[in-house]
Amino acid sequence: MFIEIVKSKIHQVTVTEAQLHYVGSITIDETLMEAANLVENEKVQVLNLNNGERLETYVIKGEKDSGVICLNGPAARKVYVGDAVVVISYATMDFEEAKTFKPRIIFPDENNRLK
Repeated sequence: MFIEIVKSKIHQVTVTEAQLHYVGSITIDETLMEAANLVENEKVQVLNLNNGERLETYVIKGEKDSGVICLNGPAARKVYVGDAVVVISYATMDFEEAKTFKPRIIFPDENNRLK
């Protein structure tokens, strides 16, 4: 049996940009991506702590150490600059493997920098 579990989580970062006229996605600072074990084009769920919106999109690599968290395309309508969001990715794995798997969870500071 296979189940879906949390693989990576960026807990509470601040939206720095929202670009409506874009193909779509979320741009994330490369440093945060690496720390959270996310790869470019990976599917993620974005949870907006300010308004309760939940959406799925994919990751685009942002400039390293920039602190950028930018929702692009239709997702830009679900956030405001300054909103706090959580970014989560999931993995499908064997039930037994899932019992011992440890997700990568990071807690950036108020400037979207690693603590």
